[in-house]
Amino acid sequence: MAILLFSLRGVPDDEAYEVRGLLTEQQIDFYETSAGNWGISMPALWLRDHAQLAQARELLANYQQQRFLAAREAYLQAKQTDGQAVPTGVKDYLRRGLYWLGSLLVAYISVKWVLELGGW
Repeated sequence: MAILLFSLRGVPDDEAYEVRGLLTEQQIDFYETSAGNWGISMPALWLRDHAQLAQARELLANYQQQRFLAAREAYLQAKQTDGQAVPTGVKDYLRRGLYWLGSLLVAYISVKWVLELGGW
């Protein structure tokens, strides 16, 4: 009987590709199910052999730990080098708020002008 190893719902394509490659590289016998045409089925990776379950779970745990550390490092680096990636402080929130207000003002003036031209 097949064993659910890794659900692919909500998983980025690059992560799914890397997990497939890792399992293939370690010669773990698995197959994949898709979400189907309507997206209601279970997209997942399934193990065929129950004896490989411990090895596969250990590989996935190690992979996910490495991916977490890499994502955290990228986040911290973006936070330090690129102030636009992570809004910090009141100044950034005010700037973004002003951009929104400016956009709304331009939209309002445009719509008002068109309606006045039409005689509304």
